[in-house]
Amino acid sequence: MFVVNDRIQIPDEELQFSFARSGGPGGQNVNKVATAVELRFDAAQSPSIVGPVLARLRTLAGSRMTDEGVIVIDARSFRTQAQNREDARLRLVDLIRRALVVPKRRRRTKPTTASRQRRLDAKRRRSDTKQSRGRSRGEE
Repeated sequence: MFVVNDRIQIPDEELQFSFARSGGPGGQNVNKVATAVELRFDAAQSPSIVGPVLARLRTLAGSRMTDEGVIVIDARSFRTQAQNREDARLRLVDLIRRALVVPKRRRRTKPTTASRQRRLDAKRRRSDTKQSRGRSRGEE
């Protein structure tokens, strides 16, 4: 079991690991040892993940979450299976922790009078610049 925060703890039984051969550095080892890790976590069926957190998790995970609500994390950065397994776990925990943060609601504001005036002044200056690019009277 690993702890995400004081309220969410995910048992190891909810995580499914599968292994494959990984490319990259490692010499002969690359051809023999399955070091790449694919971590699958069914967030939709997990009792630890509740409604609003699941919705934010779905947004944050993007293409890493299937339509059924299974998060798939692929880890192949390291040369050993143990390091890749730990990397996948840490990335899952980070993703869930980010989903736990409730985003602040945006408070609508009106532009200040001074900012409106600055905008109009800038538009007027730009207009004058473009007007002065026209033909001179002698060329008509």
